[in-house]
Amino acid sequence: MSTHHSESVECRNSWIIAALALGVLAVGFGAPLVVAVGLKPIQLALHSDRSVIALAGALTWVGSGIGGVLMGWIADRIGIRLTTSLGAVMTATGLAVSASGSVGALYVGHFLLIGLLGNGALYAPLLIYVSRWFDRRRGSALALIASGQYLSGIIWPAVLQTSMHRLGWQMTMLWFGAVTAALILPVTLFCFRPAPEPVHRVNQVIAASQRRIFGLPPNLVQSMLCAAVFFCCVPMSLPNSHLVAYCSDLGLAPVRGATMLSVLLSCAFISRQFWGWVGDRIGGLHAVICGSAAQALATAGFLLTQSEAGLFAVAAAFGLGFSGIVPSYILAIRELYPSNEASWRVPLMLLFGMSGMAFGSWFAGALYDHFGAYAPAFGAGLAFNLANLAVLGSLVFRNIMNRTSVAAPV
Repeated sequence: MSTHHSESVECRNSWIIAALALGVLAVGFGAPLVVAVGLKPIQLALHSDRSVIALAGALTWVGSGIGGVLMGWIADRIGIRLTTSLGAVMTATGLAVSASGSVGALYVGHFLLIGLLGNGALYAPLLIYVSRWFDRRRGSALALIASGQYLSGIIWPAVLQTSMHRLGWQMTMLWFGAVTAALILPVTLFCFRPAPEPVHRVNQVIAASQRRIFGLPPNLVQSMLCAAVFFCCVPMSLPNSHLVAYCSDLGLAPVRGATMLSVLLSCAFISRQFWGWVGDRIGGLHAVICGSAAQALATAGFLLTQSEAGLFAVAAAFGLGFSGIVPSYILAIRELYPSNEASWRVPLMLLFGMSGMAFGSWFAGALYDHFGAYAPAFGAGLAFNLANLAVLGSLVFRNIMNRTSVAAPV
């Protein structure tokens, strides 16, 4: 029997909260894009290797992953308003520190301030907060707000590229930091009220009843999922961090590369809603495999074309494929584990995913510095993607075999 509307916590305010959270993330995720868009001019200004600057973006992902685990715990104690307000202030401060003009400041600003204390205080806490406003369409709501990164990619790259051309990368960081605080703080301070109490409380002791998943220990399956999300996020980071610089190396105008990045993330934003629909019907684990396979094909496409039209097509295909992967991992964990364990299992999975994004961003820069081209980086990314499919495939195989053994007559 379906839950009646009168017995649900969902209401009109639930979708207002989700929309506001989406807006906050769309602004907050713009901060790491400054380095992605300005990778080449920042490299030239600081007289360093490309991998050195790309590491700043990588550190942001690592900091966000670690911060998500920490800030999710803190938000349960001091509230979502103070936690997300801290995230806005720290993100703005991190951009100001990064603009001071040294590699060390760039690293501190991105890892500690923009990452750990900034986006770390926004992303995971908001996912948990919004999930408490929904009990009937929670998957759709989470797919929506998890698209904040892509909405940010639609809005900001061309704006940032134009600003860097006119004002330089340091002034761009400063004004974007001010915009971040001005747009996010009014929402976090005045709009994020406490989440409603659940209508039906779930017995928190049910976690102890589940001992095996696919015939394996639950923590082993969690470890395999963490390894898989790391492997698939390595190739996922390549276009997100290096596409603008790659296009510039091919002789395309930087604004074309920024537009291409916006196209990629626009397709990702649109298709994420589709992948949420798919996951509800075939399950999170199967949706991850489908998205990962699509990402592998698009990654191979970057190795096969260097024309502007071809790269636009591949970028769009990449966005359509990879966008549903991380939400599908979250869905898989919610399907496989008791709800009272999600508060630490989901942030742990996100930590490994963001670490993969960090490693992939840095590793691509390091390979470029060594070979002077991006083809080896895309080739390595494809290898990581295939490793991801191997891990996920083994879990699906175990699931099929486990079901077969249960269904077989004794």
